[in-house]
Amino acid sequence: MISMAKKRKDYGTGIPEHEVEALARCLLPEIQKFFESEEGKREFEEWKKEQENKDK
Repeated sequence: MISMAKKRKDYGTGIPEHEVEALARCLLPEIQKFFESEEGKREFEEWKKEQENKDK
């Protein structure tokens, strides 16, 4: 039986937790910059409108 402390997390992907976290540390700042930009804000608003239209 594997203890909880020794059990690896892979988020259901088969990718080790430390690899997922390393990727997230690289991507998150770039994603944040995009959504703070004018282009990102515009695209997000367009996406929200599309989502509202899907519900109708």
